[in-house]
Amino acid sequence: MIGYPNKKATYTVENEVSYSRRGMSLEDDINDTNKYYLEADIAAVHKKPTPITIVNVDYKSRSTAKITEAYFQVPSTTDYNGVYRGQYLDFEAKETHSKTAFRLAIIHPHQLQHLARVIKYGGIAFLIVRFVAHDETYFVMAKDLLDEIDRTTAKSIKYSWFKENCTLIPYNYVIKIDYLKVIDRLLDGGK
Repeated sequence: MIGYPNKKATYTVENEVSYSRRGMSLEDDINDTNKYYLEADIAAVHKKPTPITIVNVDYKSRSTAKITEAYFQVPSTTDYNGVYRGQYLDFEAKETHSKTAFRLAIIHPHQLQHLARVIKYGGIAFLIVRFVAHDETYFVMAKDLLDEIDRTTAKSIKYSWFKENCTLIPYNYVIKIDYLKVIDRLLDGGK
């Protein structure tokens, strides 16, 4: 049993299960990676803000102001965009706790349409998908995912498809989700 000082989470460690990053979300890992890329002058990739309209604020004092009601202005596109080696990058990050499949309901149709447009106009569009139960993170070309969605009537894509058709991104303590290694291979003519 592992207890944390903040009393927020306690985990039981079992054989053959990695809890090494259980408290760290995919988005946190990507944000840390992008910060590293920017500080090392490698790439400029940022999380897109979600456009919201604030309706009500509990404003007891300036330092304790709290948004109590807000709504989304428009559906957002994808999570991240930026530039690397003169190429426009646009991608979505998704986590699933399923051991067997990635539910397509996790990604919205307008996000898929946006990724298709990025491809159409010459950008590099992809997803980073983490299978939490397997402690694995995959780089998924948006075109490959879109083609698979067109081929199937299923409501999910099997985990085995990711293992066979996508690139596993190993976790690293310095560059947590080093997805630019995959982009380098693509730009240098590999797959």
